[in-house]
This record gives sequence, C-alpha cells and structure tokens, in this order.
Amino acid sequence: MAASEEDPEAPTEELDVACGLENLPVSVWPPGAGPEPFQYTPNHVAGPGADADPAQITFPGCTCRSAPCRPGTCSCLRREDNYDERSRLRHVASDAQCAPPVFECNVLCQCPDRCRNRVVQRGLQFRLQVFKTEQKGWGLRTLECIPKGRFVCEYAGEVLGGSEVRRRVQSQTIHDSNYIIAVREHVWNGRVIETFVDPTRIGNVGRFLNHSCEPNLLMIPVRTDSTVPTLALFAARDILPEEELSYDYSGRFLNRMDRENQARLDDGTPRKPCYCGAQSCAAFLPYDGSLYCPPEKPGVSEEGKV
Repeated sequence: MAASEEDPEAPTEELDVACGLENLPVSVWPPGAGPEPFQYTPNHVAGPGADADPAQITFPGCTCRSAPCRPGTCSCLRREDNYDERSRLRHVASDAQCAPPVFECNVLCQCPDRCRNRVVQRGLQFRLQVFKTEQKGWGLRTLECIPKGRFVCEYAGEVLGGSEVRRRVQSQTIHDSNYIIAVREHVWNGRVIETFVDPTRIGNVGRFLNHSCEPNLLMIPVRTDSTVPTLALFAARDILPEEELSYDYSGRFLNRMDRENQARLDDGTPRKPCYCGAQSCAAFLPYDGSLYCPPEKPGVSEEGKV
C-alpha cells in the first residue's frame, strides 16, 4: 500500500465540543455531524461594555484553616451551607419565589480544595453530549444519572453592557437563533443587578440547552472570585441517562403566561413556538421586551432569554 493511501477502516476521532477545556469531553451525536463553529470558553469572558471583568478577583478569602467552612465562622457562608455532604444544592424547589445568594470559597481562601463550599468552580462532573433534536436544532443531554441538586454546567459566554446587548438583539432577524440571556437579581433597598451574557460566538456547552416549560434544570447565580455571577445550572430533579437537559428561559422555574395575546409580540411579530412537548407547554418561547428598547424602570422581577 502506498504511503499516501488512507485506510478506509481507520476509526475517526470523536469530536469534543469542549476542545479539551473541560474536565470531561463533550461528545456529539450523530457521529460525523457537529454544530456550527464557535470559540469555546468554560467560563465567562469580558465583552463590549462589560462593567466588570469576570476574570478579576474581587472577593477576599476566608481564613478557615483547621476546621471545615461553616456558617457563622466562614466569611463566604453568610447564613447557611450552600451544599450538603454530597455536593447537592440545598435549596432546590419548584415553588421557590427566589433563590438565596450563593458565594463559594475562592482562590484567596485558606480552606483546602476539598472544601464542601467548592462545587461550581470544579467544572463538569457528568458526561454530557450535544445532539441533534427533531425540531429544536442542537440540544444537550446527559449520558449518566444526575441526582437532584447536583451542579450540571454553566451558561458561559461574553458578558456585555446594556447598550451592546440591545444592539445585538435588535440586529437579529426572526430566523436567527438567540442565545442572549439577561439575569436580574433583586438585592437590598430595591436595587437590581443586571448581568447580560451572550454565548453566540464565544461560549460553552450551556449554549445548547433548550427551553422547557417543565425544565429539569434550575439556574442559580453563583459567585466565587468575581462580582460577576456564574450562571450555574443545577438538577431540579433526578435526571436519567440520555434525557435532554433544559431550563426555563424566562428564569422562573415554572413558565407562567400572563398575556392575553400570546401568539404575537407588541409589534405584531409572531412569537417563536415552543417544542418542549411538556404537558403544561405554553406554546411559545418566553419573551423579554426590555432588550428591545432602553429600560424606563430599574428592572423586572424575572430573568429573560428571548
């Protein structure tokens, strides 16, 4: 056989969507196919107009050395433990009106790496796969069981300023896929903290998560080193192997509809249909009109992904 000839029986290397940047490779199904190219990043990166660099260390560390980090003595645990002894988020409930703040121990903390308050920062712990769905384009599923409360993945991408995110949203057509998410956190004295993330061109596996009106994931802002929150997705219930992973794009655990004219937006444009297949499906994807015009008020009470 000539040296230039190729063996037709030679196995092809399995595609890793994560490009080796995660703890575990993220495979693709079907073999030989793959999503459109994008730059992979396991964590947030600063984009145009970002108020803070997500890579900058802005939190001081705790001084817990000889004892485990505990509420009352650890500066990272303000009120109670974030996770139990099995690394499960303690507060996972479908009827929760709001999520308590989560601060993990960081690189400046004196506690060991095995500290129970270090979960999201450890990255992927379950084998995930990007796969082609019948109606929703590419999706993300798990290849193994994920217990309720366990961290699954981040929703990472470019952190943008308000004017840049509105410019990007307004330049999209009805045929374009939109990955931009706006997370609004209500803090003391009526203040609202907004975080805008766009993984369209630079992002991680979270960009392949589809919406569901009965999701199996819950998004929680988690802070470790930076004031910019990690948008962490936790299992809202026990998840079985090969089950598609999903969350509610509106940011609420249950996708409640509060508009009479559900089929069209304010300008008469048809809303994008929802194909989640849930029994309580609202028929259309959640819509956040605040990204299409300058905000007149401090914010609204939910997260929004168009």
